[in-house]
Amino acid sequence: MDIHCIEQQTGGVRAVTAASRKYAWVVFALTFGLLLSDYMSRQVLNAVFPLLKHAWGLSDTQLGSLSGVVALMVGLLTFPFSVLADRWGRVRSLILMATLWSLATLGCAIATNYGEMLLARALVGLGEAAYGSVGIALILSIFPAHLRSTLTGAFMAGGAFGSVLGMALGGFVAVHLGWRASFGAMACFGFVLVTAYLFVVSDKRIAARFPDAPSTKRQASGMRTSLRALLAGLFSTVSVVCAYLGSGLQLFIMGAVIAWMPSFLNRYYALPADKAAAGAAVFVLLGGVGMVVCGVVTDRLCRNAPSRKWMTAIAYCLSSAVLLSIGFRLDAGAMQLVLLGAGILVVAGTSGPAGAMVANLTPAAIHASAFATLTLANNLLGLAPGPIVTGAIADRIGLLGALQIVPLVSIPAMLAFAVGRSRYARDLDRIDALRGAAATK
Repeated sequence: MDIHCIEQQTGGVRAVTAASRKYAWVVFALTFGLLLSDYMSRQVLNAVFPLLKHAWGLSDTQLGSLSGVVALMVGLLTFPFSVLADRWGRVRSLILMATLWSLATLGCAIATNYGEMLLARALVGLGEAAYGSVGIALILSIFPAHLRSTLTGAFMAGGAFGSVLGMALGGFVAVHLGWRASFGAMACFGFVLVTAYLFVVSDKRIAARFPDAPSTKRQASGMRTSLRALLAGLFSTVSVVCAYLGSGLQLFIMGAVIAWMPSFLNRYYALPADKAAAGAAVFVLLGGVGMVVCGVVTDRLCRNAPSRKWMTAIAYCLSSAVLLSIGFRLDAGAMQLVLLGAGILVVAGTSGPAGAMVANLTPAAIHASAFATLTLANNLLGLAPGPIVTGAIADRIGLLGALQIVPLVSIPAMLAFAVGRSRYARDLDRIDALRGAAATK
């Protein structure tokens, strides 16, 4: 009888574990879906660049600012909003953010001039500010630690996949129904996903199914971290700072290429707006696939030697710099497109290794804030200035000349990752010692 009871209890535990595992993937799928909406709303603008340029007579600098202002707002606000989300509830914060960016995208559809569009785009950035950092922190809190590079790479790849959908679908809708309809379609997609998220995911359900997750423990106990302690945890080592810097600098290239690839194909391959957007979407899709593949490869190569993740990041930087530099200097044609595709495949491969390093080098209880800091670096150093700087250079020497210069940003990114690698072992030992000391108190 006792044995039968034990077997029943064991079966119950297994059932709960299986149910929790399934629910974790449901949470991942819906959170990933909202990330798609995030980037669809952000990048649909790039698909209609040629149409806006013609309709309103905008310069390349103005077009770049409409793209870059979103990343700028994300960079400025991601940290404070992520700290608030850790305290207020991550799921509630994600729902509020998605609702705001969907409303702002609808505002883009009714803008009548450059100033109104710039304001609407800034509000899109306001809504999207902390979504990436809070979303990945939520996901990492309910999955095993050994999947961190894979999950981080896969989740961040959602930005590339969302960009693909935003540009391809946005270009198609713009040509057939007008550019305003493109923004309206992205807004509707966001509202549908927000509704689904609202009914399926909640902080209470996650806390009930994953009571051992650091984030749920922290929220349940009502812990509050002082600003001084928070900053100490976020910038406690040289290597974590290098991870922030290397990731942000490398994404400068990704941000520039995503924003300007439709215009590149339109100007140098004489493709109409919809075909240029669809062609650019293929390149961005390669970038997203590369983020996932590079994350998986990094986890497998570095399973028994985590420090190798720094070397994989350096390898991705070097490969992208060589391939893109050569590609943008070739004449228009098949060989140029092949090299550009290969370069874009690895250009954002650093996302997985950098995210894993940040997670390893910061306390689990402040992972939302840690990924907010990583997002801040990604946006202020990379995604925000990438389109703007490229547009400003393009006004002076042409878009092709600007894109030939952009891959050189990989050089300082490699230097940052190299310094991080040299300090990683001692920094990790120091963090482990501090954690051990804290546990004995």
